[in-house]
Amino acid sequence: MSSLSGPEIERLIQLLGKLPGLGPRSARRAVLHLVKKKQTLLEPLAVAMADAAEKAVICTTCGNVDTQDPCMICIDPRREPKSLCVVEDVGDLWALERAGAHKGRYHVLGGTLSALDGIGPEDLTIGSLLERASGDEIVEVILATNATVDGQTTAHYITDRLATTGVSVTRLAHGVPVGGELDYLDDGTLAAAMKSRRPV
Repeated sequence: MSSLSGPEIERLIQLLGKLPGLGPRSARRAVLHLVKKKQTLLEPLAVAMADAAEKAVICTTCGNVDTQDPCMICIDPRREPKSLCVVEDVGDLWALERAGAHKGRYHVLGGTLSALDGIGPEDLTIGSLLERASGDEIVEVILATNATVDGQTTAHYITDRLATTGVSVTRLAHGVPVGGELDYLDDGTLAAAMKSRRPV
């Protein structure tokens, strides 16, 4: 099949098509929209992407993505230094920040333990998490891993490793979402909600 446009545009379509949530069709539509809005959208986007490519770094303390190291969250004096929230990926950290759900510090694992994929503790930042939690400052470690098999396995492994540190280890509650109707929930969510029930 012959190309519909020049190699530069085709390359842009191919690159955008590799982004999560964008397949070849969506990427083609996005590129067409960008080209139509060349001066107001495409050119500023190209500059912003070049700036991000040049300045984006991974925070060596927590694993967040920022333009400085340590990141803005790690150096914020208003943060609660005694609370450390452990997440799988930077996207999870950003989601908690967007919700304003955590006022302490973070630790990004960089994934989850997975025997099937050959991912062990040494492939994640569990070692540096244990170092941070063993210090005098941290009082509580909040495990905010996803409610998947790998997420649960990772949370149990970290809990076992932190048992000797004396820090309090808590886990995000799982169950019925706000506004959720029982009839529409999957079996796993209902089971987790029943196990996590509390007195009223």
